[in-house]
Formats: sequence, structure tokens, C-alpha cells
Amino acid sequence: MLSLQLIRDKKEFVAERLSIKNFDAANLLNEITALDKTRRATQSELDELLSKANQLTKSIGQLYKAGARDKAEAAKSRSAELKEQTKVLSAKLSETVELLNKKLVELPNIPHESVPAGHSDADNETVYEEGEMPTLPEDALPHWELATKYQIIDFDLGSKVTGAGFPFYRGQGARLQRALINFFLDEAIDAGYLEYQPPLLINEDSGFGTGQLPDKEGQMYFANEDNLYLIPTAEVPITNIYRNVILKETDFPIKNVAYSNCFRREAGSYGKDVRGLNRLHQFDKVEIVQIEHPDNSYATLETMKEYVANLLRKLELPFRILRLCGGDLSFTSALTFDFETYSGAQKRWLEVSSVSNFESYQANRMKLRFKDKNGKMQLAHTLNGSALALPRIVASLLENNQTPEGIKIPKALQRYTGFDLIK
Repeated sequence: MLSLQLIRDKKEFVAERLSIKNFDAANLLNEITALDKTRRATQSELDELLSKANQLTKSIGQLYKAGARDKAEAAKSRSAELKEQTKVLSAKLSETVELLNKKLVELPNIPHESVPAGHSDADNETVYEEGEMPTLPEDALPHWELATKYQIIDFDLGSKVTGAGFPFYRGQGARLQRALINFFLDEAIDAGYLEYQPPLLINEDSGFGTGQLPDKEGQMYFANEDNLYLIPTAEVPITNIYRNVILKETDFPIKNVAYSNCFRREAGSYGKDVRGLNRLHQFDKVEIVQIEHPDNSYATLETMKEYVANLLRKLELPFRILRLCGGDLSFTSALTFDFETYSGAQKRWLEVSSVSNFESYQANRMKLRFKDKNGKMQLAHTLNGSALALPRIVASLLENNQTPEGIKIPKALQRYTGFDLIK
């Protein structure tokens, strides 16, 4: 959530920057500033009335003691009038604050100055590319056919038991999943991240804190009887550990990692681009989250980028890094880099990670603050990244490493799988 102070001081700047996200904020900003003006005027009037009421209350007893009964009764009558006026003003203030907060959460985060203009993923900027493209025979199979051939993933069984987008992993496929999870967790722990195992359900406050609510409720599975949501990523419960927390400056950097199942409805996703593992309703992911000092968050974003790049190098996968344009940037992000691996049989790039800096946007919603060295309260910065999401990693590994003898396992994973070939 953007701060009111920023909107008051730099309304035109906010409108200009949000236009990079193709968001026309002019009318909404005018509504917010008008509500803020009403709120401040109402608060001032209320404070003045409360002060007068307090003074009258103190004077009533003194007047009775002095024998000035008529004046005391008049003061009591005036005090009762002021009490009624304060009730009216308090109700007006509460109504104004509620409406103001509703308007504030309609504003997306301001994009970083480096975010390019654009309308869709077609306008994203490739900033880095590494690795050799796989050379496969003409009859190379896509991963969903390889999964059937080697009996490692059963999509039909998943459809029978649950529905499309909920596959079963079996045998060497299940072991490959477990190997990747353990590999990603071990790499993160070695890099100084603290491991958590989070709950898979969150409440509304947590969804609001990281920005899934009220923006993305249609994309989350909802347990209506308990008013809980299945998590779309471990980012949500891990970042919300720090909701309503006041940190010390010496606490930074805070580095957490978590493996979790992730659940996304992906409403409206159909067609060849979502076949197999390309888009699932339930999938596994290891997520890294950092809480940082505002002065250091962009340097931290660079280290997180390099960390994810090293994971892909160890998996021997060709990859590229994209800087998302304004039109493809999420509601809450200030700057996001997507990582894509090349899928040899599908002959296309698949997104496997997003690494983002949310600056103080999530922290303001969560009231995540810290005291600086001067004792002043400031909002922290939050960052997260997929390190990594498994489905498309598995898709690329299966397709790019297929041979007549079987599917080769990258060296970095072999001590986790216990085998070097799926056959």
C-alpha cells in the first residue's frame, strides 16, 4: 500500500509512475486526497471538541464546590451537547477512514525507475542469457509423452482422483521431485537462509498483508466454512511472520526459505501452452524471502538474482533473465525479474522463477517496521523469489536430457536421486 504522505507530497509523480503499469490513477488519487483532507479536518474538529469537553468536565466539579450550581448545570448541559457532537464526528471519521483505506488498496505499487513501458509479456526486456540450446532429434518427445513412456507422471490418474492440473508423480518421477526439493533447500541453507515449514492455509489478514487480497481472491482456493485460503506460494505465510512486528536495524538482513505445495485456480487457462506440467493447479516450490533495510534492498535483489542463476547453472539448464515491463508487472511489485529455461522439445521458453522487490508496499499493509539508529520508525522492504518452482524445471530437465538410453539426471542432483538415468 502506498503511503498517504507520498500521495500528498507527490501526487503527480505517483500518477506518472503508475501510468507505466497502464494504470490511470488520476481520479483515484483525487478521491484519496479529498478523503484525506476530510479525514484530517474531521480529526482536528473532533480533537478540539474533546479538549473542550475535558475542560468542561473538570470545571463542573469545581463549580459545584464553589456553590455556583446554575453555572455547573449549564456546564453539564453543554458537556452533554458536546458528547453528542463528538459521537457524530467520530462516526464520520470512522466512515471516512474506512473509505480512504478501501481507496488506498486499489492503488498498485509504483514501478521502479528501471521498469520499461509495455502492455504484455511480449514487451518484457531480456537482460541476460546463458547456456547452450539443447540439440535434440526431430522425433524428440515433449515431457508429457516422456512422462507416460517412462511411467513417472500420471496425468490421467490425477484427473480421475481430483481433476486436470493435479498430476500424480510415481517411481523415479516422485524421487526426482523429492531430489529437487532437497537440493533447493540445501542450497538455500548453505547460502544463509533459515528454513521454515509453513501452513498451507492462511487467513484474510495474511492475504491482505502480501497483496493477494483483495486483488487475487478469484485465483485462490477458498475454504469458505473456515474463511481460510490455500496458499498460492510460501511467500504469503513466510512474509506474514513479520506482520505487526517492529524490528531493530541490526536484525537485517532477514533471510528465510520454505518448501510448500502451492495452489492456484488459474481460471481461464486452456490450450496447448498449458499442457502437461506447463500450468498446474497444485505444484511444489521452494521460496526465498528477505526482509531488508530500504537502503540495501536493490543490492539484495541483485544477490537473489545471482543466487537463482547459480541454481540453474548447477542444473545445467540454458536460461534467460527478463526485466518485466509495466504491463506485466504484478500489482504489488516495484521491480521483477523472471527466469526462463528453454524447453527443447516444445521449442519455447518456460518461466521457472520470479524475483521481486516490493519495497515498502507489503510492509505498509502489514505494518512491518523497524527503528533506525536515530530511533525513528521506518517501513522495511520485502523481497522474494522462486528458488525454484518445480513443474517447468522438471519439464525442461526431461525434454532437454532425453537420450535413446533414457533421461539423464544432472550431476548436482544424482546424490539426491540415487540414480543418474531415468529408464
